[in-house]
Amino acid sequence: MQGNPIFMEQAIALATENVTSGRGGPFGAVIVHEGKVVATGVNLVTATNDPTAHAEVTAIRNASAALATFDLAGCEIYTSCEPCPMCLAAIYWSHCDAIFYGNTSADAAAAGFDDAFLYQEIERPLEQRRIPIVNLLREQAISNFEAWRKYAGRIDY
Repeated sequence: MQGNPIFMEQAIALATENVTSGRGGPFGAVIVHEGKVVATGVNLVTATNDPTAHAEVTAIRNASAALATFDLAGCEIYTSCEPCPMCLAAIYWSHCDAIFYGNTSADAAAAGFDDAFLYQEIERPLEQRRIPIVNLLREQAISNFEAWRKYAGRIDY
């Protein structure tokens, strides 16, 4: 599968402009549907004080709004850098058909954006992770899923 360099160039330009404008980090993303750009996104973490406002996530949010759907099947994402674990998960949840990226995770690490520790954390048993993660009130919480299974208006995703 080959991507379209024009869309990657746009993602790269968005990332550079985001830095030079002083808005945020060096990341940009473009979402394409049927050969046309439907949404873009840039890193807005520091601009919005939102640690989830990575370029890919903002692009997914914008594409979902533009297309009026949470399911981006049929779309491709072009991102200026290999997605971090959070963005990768968001892309999978959005059902994009393909990911095209410019910089590698090693390039990002060299620039001060090192995500390797997240992959290491995911591989560790829960009790060995840096942030404590504790199962609490599971017997009560299961009622959420029972309600979901019974809900006639649910939309599976």
